[in-house]
Amino acid sequence: AALTIAAGRLARFEDRVITTQGGFADLPAGWERAGREPLAGALFDLGMSSMQLDDPARGMAFRHDAPLDLRLDSTRGTPASERIASAEPEELERVLREHGDVAGAGRLARAIVAAARRGELPTTRALAALVDRALGGRRHPRRTAQVFQALRIWINDEASDLEAALAWLPQAMREGGVVVTLAYHSGEDRRIKQVLRPRSTTTKRHPEAPRAASPWEELTRKVWKPSEAELEANPRSRSARLRAFRRKST
Repeated sequence: AALTIAAGRLARFEDRVITTQGGFADLPAGWERAGREPLAGALFDLGMSSMQLDDPARGMAFRHDAPLDLRLDSTRGTPASERIASAEPEELERVLREHGDVAGAGRLARAIVAAARRGELPTTRALAALVDRALGGRRHPRRTAQVFQALRIWINDEASDLEAALAWLPQAMREGGVVVTLAYHSGEDRRIKQVLRPRSTTTKRHPEAPRAASPWEELTRKVWKPSEAELEANPRSRSARLRAFRRKST
């Protein structure tokens, strides 16, 4: 659906535009098909789009009562309701902690897996209600949003796909080429810094052990966040974190 919209907007550029469908892990294959021309730039706009968030059929938001799906690409993968039912509580606990910073992750993971195996989590509202019951206290939309975020990242393998794409990027980017990343939560931003941020060639623990020099120069010394004007025009940008890096000469 997104490619159809993009193709219409970019039609005036004719054969200067190539669109392809896939996750970040599919970038190397897409680059091969496009002729392996060194990249002058790359933009990683992470997470989901407003179009996906506002589509009830995607099951991305608990304000709609919809099937618990959570897939960014509904033509591939397994809906969240099915994948949760086959997961172990320990795995789901790790997902909730790592991708959502969810307090009470162990207790919630056990409750979610048990309910899914009983067929009691078919919809987004069912999951939201379970979060409130399992964690107690007053209804907390931000807490529920963190749970949905963590499960979405897990269902779509977003973390591993991002790490694989960023690790591959130096071989495809030409010298002087720039990569810009837009992250929307701390876990994404942390992975970007771990892979792309230049580091010293030694560690404090092992100062005698050199590490491979980073191929990147950081252009944004501090993360860039939305201005007040942008926040007013687009409240959903409030969690955006922008960073930029330039490919150094080898």
